[in-house]
Amino acid sequence: MTEAPLPLRTEFLFRMALAAGAPQMTAPGRGGELRVIPVTGGRFEGPRLRGEVVPGTTADWLRVEADGTAHMDVRLVMRTDRGQLFYMHYSGLRTGAPEVLARLGAGEAVDPADYYFRIAIRFETGDAELAWLNRVLALGVGQRPPGGPTYDVYVVR
Repeated sequence: MTEAPLPLRTEFLFRMALAAGAPQMTAPGRGGELRVIPVTGGRFEGPRLRGEVVPGTTADWLRVEADGTAHMDVRLVMRTDRGQLFYMHYSGLRTGAPEVLARLGAGEAVDPADYYFRIAIRFETGDAELAWLNRVLALGVGQRPPGGPTYDVYVVR
């Protein structure tokens, strides 16, 4: 094959900031610890979509390896400012040098360039106006400020 690789085009969808509660369960898991962390709220805002995370419907089933690497499995119900609902599911990975992950774990502000934090996203909705979300994949670049995780989400075109 001598053809050039196809380009990966993305379009900014929204920035999402989440608030998380205390772990509701912590247990040994395969290769680390499993934590079930409720997402207690949040907001998202972008050129086409803005709104809030519906509290009480969301959680992160977080697996944390012995070295501090975190594997996310998050399910969210989102409500736009127009009242439309959509479901967002993402899996992701946050990793870095042990001292950086220790600082994040202690709640310190850490430069996002010092660690790797990426998510892969799928959406689902029955809302006719938002049906295009059912037919796209999205990616997110995360950061973990002391107030909770924040993601810049991009649709892959």
